[in-house]
Amino acid sequence: MTPGTADLTVRTLGECRIDSPLVALPADGPTTEHYVREDDRVLFDDTLQMVAARGLDSRELPGFEPTGPRRKIFFQPSKTRVGIVTCGGLCPGLNDVIRGLVRELNDHYGVKKIYGFRNGYQGFISKYGREVVELTPQSVSGINEYGGTILGTSRGEQDADEIVDCLEHMSINVLFVIGGDGSMRGALRIADTVQERNLKIAVVGVPKTIDNDIPYIDQSFGFQTAFAKATESIRGASVEARAVPNGVGLVHVMGRHSGFIACYAALANNDADYVLIPEVPFELDGENGFLAHLRRRVERRGRAVVVAAEGAGQEFLADATHPGHDASGNRRLRDIGQFLRHRIADHFAEHGLEMNMKYIDPSYAIRSVPANPYDSVHCIRLAHAAVHAAMAGRTAMVVGRWRGRFVHVPISLAISKRNQVDPHGDLWMSVLEATGQPRTFG
Repeated sequence: MTPGTADLTVRTLGECRIDSPLVALPADGPTTEHYVREDDRVLFDDTLQMVAARGLDSRELPGFEPTGPRRKIFFQPSKTRVGIVTCGGLCPGLNDVIRGLVRELNDHYGVKKIYGFRNGYQGFISKYGREVVELTPQSVSGINEYGGTILGTSRGEQDADEIVDCLEHMSINVLFVIGGDGSMRGALRIADTVQERNLKIAVVGVPKTIDNDIPYIDQSFGFQTAFAKATESIRGASVEARAVPNGVGLVHVMGRHSGFIACYAALANNDADYVLIPEVPFELDGENGFLAHLRRRVERRGRAVVVAAEGAGQEFLADATHPGHDASGNRRLRDIGQFLRHRIADHFAEHGLEMNMKYIDPSYAIRSVPANPYDSVHCIRLAHAAVHAAMAGRTAMVVGRWRGRFVHVPISLAISKRNQVDPHGDLWMSVLEATGQPRTFG
């Protein structure tokens, strides 16, 4: 269902009556391609057909609220106490966001009481005994040069009432949650509990996922770094495949439900001959199946490189023992990389052909590295936007970029579905053009 105006409306804690210390920063001019006035909206639709399909007056067209400093804010900076937590799996740029939040809060708003909760949502629950650390510009200096998160992380749901009890006990006014879709679901439960208790606590998310699977934002932070790292593995697989007779390089990359890393990494160096992703089912066997197509290409060219996202081809492993779920409730995936490794070897052997395979699985290595310059810039801009939103009393929302503009997105919308590669979209079309693989196998 296409979101309407109500779906894009961000929850607020109340009227903003306090002059912002950043009042001199917002531009006084009109909206331009580089700036959006705070009283303007960023349209959801960006084509004539999409707009026409709504059949609405231009004043009724749905749009996102833009980010940026407001002239009036909700919280008194000198009395504001802030909490920051990182949740879920690691992602390049987590430390960049932490540093950006602390510096913006302290340097520009004058907020002095900033606390980091250790090991995800466990940090709020007394039974875990996680320490709470005070964050200052000095303590976060240089942390952006390292991967991981200085606050630690964890997976799994925790009781929202206990979390809000902790926030109340510590007199926290603003909570920043840095995490993926599961973490944002938790943040929404916290915001709802805050609302039920009629408290004035803002909950603002900075969404992260290297899989780039959060909807209604152009790209999540850490994704660019992750696929750049995966690109190195594809390049290595290509070099190995070229060096031996009938060489096959098989690269297994992350991507549970969305194949963006596989697609972008394959396009980055254009060395891949096949890209297998969860969104596009494929057949293994038969004259027009993947294995036969791969064999014929190796026979013709002497080599081939295959890139497989971890969620691809799970249907071939449906008869295996169910591996269960992780602490976040995500279904554990079976290893399609090892499965393909053996099936490819068996297929070549059945046809009496020599085949030399090099199997590379960068796996968690691609998410534990420091952010590259692009992601570092993206992280700090998201951090600034999150602080401006929270200080203006926005809550139950995340910050992100939509159509090139930074906007406020209600959490309910950000978790409403999963962003995936469109098999009929231009990204997948580019992959097909670059690899030369058929649209379907079988």
